[in-house]
Amino acid sequence: MSSTPMDLDRPERNGTPLNISRSTAPVSNLSDVMSSFRPTKLLRREDIKDHRQPPHVLSIDYNDDGELLMTSASDETIQIYNVREGKHEKSLVSKKYGVKLARFTHTSSSIIYASTKQNNAIRYLATHDNSFIRYFEGHEGAITSLAVHPGSDNFISCSQDNTVRLWDTQTKNWQGQLLLRSPYLAAYDPSGTVFAVGCPSSGSILLYDVRHYDKAPFATVDVVDQGRAIDPNHVVRGWTKLEFSNDGTLKAYLRRLGGATRRLAVGEGGMSGTNGSGEYESSGDCCFAPDGRFVISGSRQDVVAWDTLKTPSSEKTLEPTWTLPEKREAAVVGFNPRFNFFATADTDLLFWLPDPHA
Repeated sequence: MSSTPMDLDRPERNGTPLNISRSTAPVSNLSDVMSSFRPTKLLRREDIKDHRQPPHVLSIDYNDDGELLMTSASDETIQIYNVREGKHEKSLVSKKYGVKLARFTHTSSSIIYASTKQNNAIRYLATHDNSFIRYFEGHEGAITSLAVHPGSDNFISCSQDNTVRLWDTQTKNWQGQLLLRSPYLAAYDPSGTVFAVGCPSSGSILLYDVRHYDKAPFATVDVVDQGRAIDPNHVVRGWTKLEFSNDGTLKAYLRRLGGATRRLAVGEGGMSGTNGSGEYESSGDCCFAPDGRFVISGSRQDVVAWDTLKTPSSEKTLEPTWTLPEKREAAVVGFNPRFNFFATADTDLLFWLPDPHA
């Protein structure tokens, strides 16, 4: 599978491989280049027979060192790309069980992903030979979120069966369970000592101590109460991702003027992850940059970015700091944990890099 040069590439790049290792940089100087990101390479699936109906990318994830990027797609495949070389590396097929929310474990050759057919099991797969290591069974509803612990083999799953389950990849049985109303999103904090569960229907975020998850949450964030200045219908709708900043404080509500993407919010798509009309649930159309200072978000056109150190309005709303132009919809967004590099996708996958000439 080859990559397709973008129409926005400079002429000298067209038709030549993109060696991303020459353009990436440590994230320590991200503030110097955030405004200069441009779509640099388009990777289009060439194994698709009908290009009039290309599959949709459902999730984006990176391995620990940022060298590999993985997507799950609506045609029940997993695609793995080499970030430094800017090229496709491997395709894995899960036609029998379906696939969404594919996540790397801390061993780059093994991944977990949620099923979309047959049952609601989470599958643990060795990518080098496409063989299953283990199934994690127990959920009775569609999986809505998978969060891998930042430093161990543990992970969290959320489901439409109103449960959150904690797992260890070394055993097939869940290690703990929380019974909550619409616990559709989960995230670990950067240290791995705290995890959060987002419950959109109640407009609340629950914070748990990883060591004492069987006890009541040590803090509850009432998003409705804290968002009194915001339209209440917007506060409890459209949740697509839960993620920690580096300091964990409420700073602002980020306003996206270009409108939401066409993806459904988590939990709105029914048991299979779609609503039956070809609309797919979002796995996250926004994310923090690794430094925790910047937030990027996709939209139906362009990518917008916020500097969270900017002063918000009196209503705690913050307008985008930059608009990064791009004509394609960015329904899924993922920032690389190690390099100044991010990717966006809808049906095509785009690699974004700082423009050294900007």
